[in-house]
Amino acid sequence: MKIFRRVFSVATAAALLCLSQSADAGQQAAGASTPTAPGRMVDVGGYRLHLNCVGRSGGPVVVLLAGGGDFSFDWSLVQPAVSRFARVCSYDRAGLAWSDLGPVPRTMRQEAHELRALLERAGVRGPYVLVGHSFGGLIARVFAERYASDVAGVVLVDATSEDTTLMFGGKLVRVREGAKGKAVPPPRTLQDSPPLPPADADLKQAELNRQVFGPPKINPPFDKLPKQAQALRLWALSNPKLSAASEDFWADELQAMYVATGKTKHQLGDMPLVVVIPHTKGDDRPPDGVSAADWARLRSEKRQQKLAFADLSRGGKVVFAEGSGHHVQLDAPEVVVGAIRETVAAARRRTRPGRRK
Repeated sequence: MKIFRRVFSVATAAALLCLSQSADAGQQAAGASTPTAPGRMVDVGGYRLHLNCVGRSGGPVVVLLAGGGDFSFDWSLVQPAVSRFARVCSYDRAGLAWSDLGPVPRTMRQEAHELRALLERAGVRGPYVLVGHSFGGLIARVFAERYASDVAGVVLVDATSEDTTLMFGGKLVRVREGAKGKAVPPPRTLQDSPPLPPADADLKQAELNRQVFGPPKINPPFDKLPKQAQALRLWALSNPKLSAASEDFWADELQAMYVATGKTKHQLGDMPLVVVIPHTKGDDRPPDGVSAADWARLRSEKRQQKLAFADLSRGGKVVFAEGSGHHVQLDAPEVVVGAIRETVAAARRRTRPGRRK
């Protein structure tokens, strides 16, 4: 499960690309040019995270949470449009792009804690509308649960379910079933639990990934990003920050979320919530080793999981993005912008955004 955590702790195969370079590149190769961060670097306790806020003043502030292996600039088709009607911030989680490595283990609680610290230390006051894509949707939910008074609304963009099934080792694995019953630790500080240099096994895994995946490239749908954002993405993927793999708590966190969701239907109360789901023809091929029947069942299951997200709030609503893949913010940015606009307006009116379609 150690390597499993390295790959799927960010809930996406894109994370592999962050480990796909050689050990030398992983340590920020000497002489490599680091582009200027579009936002600001904020100290959150001896390490800095990158935060980029733009747009008009007045609340609530929209906070964009990228999926696993994605970056702040991957919102480049959404953030400028949202800035026309709200203050909107994107950021890079610890260890990604400009952000420093942070304390370990990298639990979802740790991620939510660091996001709150980042916003507070940057003087970005709530309430917030959290917009979480994929793995970022899980962090948004943890944030909303732990800091409910700071949250005015939530948008989930093809978010990962706590009951998710992912490919691992050529097999479909329901991640939460790997839970060991371990107590998830509280958020750590850099002083009491700093990241360690990558072990030989981590460096060997990085080299293997490099051989398998080759150098970073801009594949669809990231080719829809502006050229500048594409260049930043290539830089970030080519210069990952590696550390030794830490203890894995993701399965246990997902299991706890699964149990809690089963006990409480409307965990977000009446909070404005829009769930954005890509709507495709479903003609993609199953991965090697997975039968067409199993793949069809998995697709159906994931769709039902995402539809069920609307029940997290009595004010939940589902919006479909026609013809979009997983990265709706790239394939159909106008749908995501519309969902954010509706949620911001609902939060300002303190009303529900509408009924489920």
